[in-house]
Amino acid sequence: AIPRNMVDLDTITFNAAISACGRCAKWEKALQLLAAMADSMVESSTTTFNAAISACQRGSELQNALKLLSEMNLNKVGSDAITYSSLINMFEKGGEWESAVHALSEMAQNSIELDTISLNTVISACAKD
Repeated sequence: AIPRNMVDLDTITFNAAISACGRCAKWEKALQLLAAMADSMVESSTTTFNAAISACQRGSELQNALKLLSEMNLNKVGSDAITYSSLINMFEKGGEWESAVHALSEMAQNSIELDTISLNTVISACAKD
């Protein structure tokens, strides 16, 4: 552990650490850092949650990713196309085309621009059924 007085623990520092965990498929560590962030009273952002969801995506941890989306909503942290693209990708890989379509619908309801990647992933999910 790094002594707290040696590093300025802010949102950017936590985001970088959570993203690094995601790139190494260390989803559990990413979630621990997210919890530590809250314990340290450091404000989380959309980028923070997207990094944690991405870590869950790399670890095929769909349920944890969905919990993070719920946590975003509870904490009034906005979601974006990156948030939903990660979730839709997990639904597609898991053969859950109905959930992928629902996520796309949520994007539209939340006025999030539907991007080509998300649309193609939903089409792919539906084609697998």
